[in-house]
Amino acid sequence: MPTLIVKTNAEPTGRPREDLLRAASRAVAELLGKPERYVMVLVEPVPAMCFGGDTAPCAYLELKSLGLPEPRTVELSAALCTFVEQHLGVPKSRVYIEFASPPRHLFGFDGRTFG
Repeated sequence: MPTLIVKTNAEPTGRPREDLLRAASRAVAELLGKPERYVMVLVEPVPAMCFGGDTAPCAYLELKSLGLPEPRTVELSAALCTFVEQHLGVPKSRVYIEFASPPRHLFGFDGRTFG
């Protein structure tokens, strides 16, 4: 159930948004070692964003996954920031990431929960 939510005021660099979605899905599956068939990626264009008093391109990400490997959040942050920089042109210094590992019984899929 890995889910990556990207909220940004930046446009994909030279590629259709679908390419960004597919690349992000593959990246999340690889980073977390989970089957891609369970990965969901949402890219939410946000026309009005401000970070550090500046409206230049920025991004806010949420990565949620059951059993998120908390000791690896530094590695995951580096990989996701690099991904956003490469695909959206947003500098790493203008990206916030929230990591979450919900309890299994509080995440639903296919009419049931994982708990």
